[in-house]
Amino acid sequence: MSARWLACLVLLPLGAASAQKLEKKPLTPEQLEAQLHYQTGRVSIRNGLATLVLPAEFRYLDSRQAATVLQAWGNPPGSRTLGLLLPSGLSVFAREAWAVVITYDEDGYVKDDEAAQIDSDDLLKKMQQGIRDGNDERKRAGYPTVELVGWAEPPHYDSASHKLYWAKDLRFGGDSGRTLNYNIRVFGRRGVLVLNAVAAMDQLESIKRAMSQVMGFVEFNEGHRYADFVPGTDKVAEYGIAALIAGGVAAKAGLFKVLLAALIGLKKVLVVALAAAAGFFRKLFRRKPADAAAK
Repeated sequence: MSARWLACLVLLPLGAASAQKLEKKPLTPEQLEAQLHYQTGRVSIRNGLATLVLPAEFRYLDSRQAATVLQAWGNPPGSRTLGLLLPSGLSVFAREAWAVVITYDEDGYVKDDEAAQIDSDDLLKKMQQGIRDGNDERKRAGYPTVELVGWAEPPHYDSASHKLYWAKDLRFGGDSGRTLNYNIRVFGRRGVLVLNAVAAMDQLESIKRAMSQVMGFVEFNEGHRYADFVPGTDKVAEYGIAALIAGGVAAKAGLFKVLLAALIGLKKVLVVALAAAAGFFRKLFRRKPADAAAK
């Protein structure tokens, strides 16, 4: 499983050795798994901000339980998420395990008026150049270089549901294997729900099917929906859709807050806790003050 421009990007190792670091008295993965309390069906997140209506194929771990899993995977304590979505019937310690990490960017109402004008080819070129420009710094900081090979799924915005999705094909360092980073953003009144799933590129078709389901069962609750925005009263984000997409690439080395490691025995990595409030690409695409203040 596998980055974000000026982001909290966490690439986590998986295995019993990492799980044992959680406790003074080592626990086996099986013992740790037994302590997890999965939620199914209808799930409310962040004190009523949004609701997940989970089908049988998915289950959910709240923020506290998610922190336990993320630490077991090798993530340093302190990553803040709204929870994890995981496939049902698959242990979080299985070699084929993957997860959707849920966070919330409360940067304001993101205007979608530019959605139809986004040139995905041009945006990709800018993102690729931004990553190349940062690779020397990444190497000096001891991190592997990053290559954005291309879109695994070009950006698409559904104006009816106010949901945006795209997927990136990434390569890290000299690894011959490639990493899939699948992104969903759900637009709301005061911010954006961020859902990220990462897997090996050969899992693209199965992840696409799974994320299509996710798109259908996550919604903001009344009072927090995109349509509930109050012009002149509610905050407007200083960036638009292009910056939202470009902001999910990779960070300069000095701004990484990450742990970079390969999964034990696997050539894939997991990206979690993607929660930067601002960054170079967001500044690059930031609206003019007059636009941000517009109703």
